[in-house]
Amino acid sequence: MPDWINFDISKLDEQNIVKLIMHHNKCYWEMGMLEISDERYDELIRALEKINPDHSLVIAINAPKVASEGKVTHAKAMLSLDKAYSFEDIDSWAKKNKRSENELYLVEPKYDGISANYADNVLATRGNGEVGENISAKLPLIELETTGYTGPVDRPVRGEILIRNDDFKNIYSNITKKNGGTYKNSRNAVGGIMGLLDISDMQRQHAKLTLVDYEMISHPVKYFELEKRWPELVEKIENLPYPMDGIVIKLADEAYSEALGNTAHHPRGQIAFKFSGIRKESLLKEVQWSFGKNCLTPVAEIEPVEIGGVTIRHASLHNAQNIIDKDIQIGDRVIIERAGDVIPYIISALPGESRKNALIDTCPNCGKSLVRKGPELCCPNPDCSATRLKLLTAAVKNIGRDRLGEPNIQKMMTHLGVMTLKDIFDLKLSDILQLEGFKAKSATNLFKEIANARNVADYQVLAALNVPNVGANIAKKIMNEYTLDELRQMTDEEMENINTIGPERSRALHDQLAEQSGFINELTSALLIKQSKGQGNETLPTICFTGKCRKNVLFMKLWRNKTVTKRLPQ
Repeated sequence: MPDWINFDISKLDEQNIVKLIMHHNKCYWEMGMLEISDERYDELIRALEKINPDHSLVIAINAPKVASEGKVTHAKAMLSLDKAYSFEDIDSWAKKNKRSENELYLVEPKYDGISANYADNVLATRGNGEVGENISAKLPLIELETTGYTGPVDRPVRGEILIRNDDFKNIYSNITKKNGGTYKNSRNAVGGIMGLLDISDMQRQHAKLTLVDYEMISHPVKYFELEKRWPELVEKIENLPYPMDGIVIKLADEAYSEALGNTAHHPRGQIAFKFSGIRKESLLKEVQWSFGKNCLTPVAEIEPVEIGGVTIRHASLHNAQNIIDKDIQIGDRVIIERAGDVIPYIISALPGESRKNALIDTCPNCGKSLVRKGPELCCPNPDCSATRLKLLTAAVKNIGRDRLGEPNIQKMMTHLGVMTLKDIFDLKLSDILQLEGFKAKSATNLFKEIANARNVADYQVLAALNVPNVGANIAKKIMNEYTLDELRQMTDEEMENINTIGPERSRALHDQLAEQSGFINELTSALLIKQSKGQGNETLPTICFTGKCRKNVLFMKLWRNKTVTKRLPQ
């Protein structure tokens, strides 16, 4: 008997691979259970396809078990899609069917729900592709989302029945099954509800399903730009509020696509990129909390996995709320994604046999109790050395002095008692010579670097205060309109009227200017600050170009960002 979950696919023969696929098909399609991830299941299908490409399980079109009112024959077959597991697979498919470098393709989400078709007032599942199940009784629970319309299902459409991510979070936390339990994920919830003969209890609890039109979200891209735009398109689709397990790529020319025909399993003019190509399953061994300038960031330590030729040992968990929302705990089997060349991150988890809470209550540096600020965990201790190091490093960066670097700032804090930017500016050459690794030349260079840092623009000073969501670009726009002194006298209501600020930033800015008033006074006394306000209104010099020309002399006068040309008499 094969190990249903922890199998080594390289050691399995065809017979055992078939047993595993049939077992997990039954778990998923009939019982609504998920014992292994999609990525592991796809590995089994690919392994069987390599051994026996014509096996019925390879070309099978599976469908969930639903409470049906009868069979429905589709006017147009609802076939499955051929699969790609890397961009190279997509490119190879596209090269076979493109007629020129300008061949147009459509890139669309591959939703993770139940395929359905609504026609002649009947809603039916895909079934085996030719014949589906009548699920019209579920229409009272279903809202249609299509181009320019959201509401009851009232028009012909082909799409996916699913639960939006926001709906699952906001609605299904309060919905219980007959046994009193709650749904663990949106896919199980959709399958469970579709299997109900009586939906009155779901209606009473205000359960909601969504039928998303396949054609509603579609990004056109020509073949010659597909590779360049691929990471951007993956990111756009990944950020949609729907459960998805891949991306669909299809020819935009429907007539040409249909002319290519179908296999018994899939149309030749479309292909599905499975996230398995950029996702792998691993074990969450531990969670480390790293310090940022305003919060602590969770980083997952996982069993090493290889994705796209890169061995991954750590992955981002984003923030505390993400851990809670996805019910991620140490000991779980987690799905790691690395899309494009971005930092890998955990997108979901399957409960492990032994689970341990991944969240922490106290600061790992100073031991103070942590507080929640929105989705983040933060250390409230103003004297926490780890938080202060990040704040000071960010402040130094914002005044344009990256070369000081965090390691040097750490040494200054540890050995010289540096706590603020002003402390750095007050350092003497003799102080720097006390730091480990600094000799006369390197100490002199660093001292000169600090001295040069005294000359800054006022927007750099504002950015150096580390106000949440007020970086250098926003600070520059603010200081073009107001001086630092004017800003410090404003109320938060007055700040709301500043272009690009808004209520949230204005409150944070007002509070930080008040809280750091003493520090700002010290800082401004130690710096030579260049004011931004009014500088954009200076009249630029008039520039005259003279010289002989056959017909005229060109005279140019430049001011603000305008250019005027005038033809002078010959």
